[in-house]
Amino acid sequence: MDYYFIGLMLASGANAESGVAVVDKNNQIILLDKLFTIQDVQYFFDNFSSLKNARICISLPWENSMLNGKWRLFSKLYQPLGLGANFHNTDNWTQRYSNRGSDYFTSLVEQGIKINRFELYLTRQALGLESCFKERSPADCKALQSALKIKYGFHSLLSNMMPMAQLEALVGAILAKKLSEEAEKPIFEFNGIPVVRG
Repeated sequence: MDYYFIGLMLASGANAESGVAVVDKNNQIILLDKLFTIQDVQYFFDNFSSLKNARICISLPWENSMLNGKWRLFSKLYQPLGLGANFHNTDNWTQRYSNRGSDYFTSLVEQGIKINRFELYLTRQALGLESCFKERSPADCKALQSALKIKYGFHSLLSNMMPMAQLEALVGAILAKKLSEEAEKPIFEFNGIPVVRG
């Protein structure tokens, strides 16, 4: 039986903050924190004493190299993306998700820890937490914070605006709790770990 639900919003690199949230079965927030390097993430999981009694959902970080000029040019609607002799996939520019931390998460799965990956924006839609605002803008952050308070009962959230990474980690914790109550329905696998939507 799962007693703790951990959500990790993993950033695409150490220059951006990753958020971690730990929630119990009564929707009480145990921990909300920011992590930066993958060593911080490993330190957190290696020192979490109840990891065997936890369900973990980790977001898929975007691959930074997909944002270069080549991707923008080749992904135009009027020019379909084709991989052939003319287009060389150097620097893995067609990969949408980063492999950051995947080896470590696979090692946790091999130890019997229950881990799923999730795509943040699909999960927000599935849980009814999407907004009409530009993603990760202050208005989107405030809308998500209000929705988490009202719809999912996180009344201990502060009234002033919180960091978006921590709020997105709470989305992962909600998904982890949902997966412990019903069967998971993977939409695809990423590096051997099922990716779920919500």
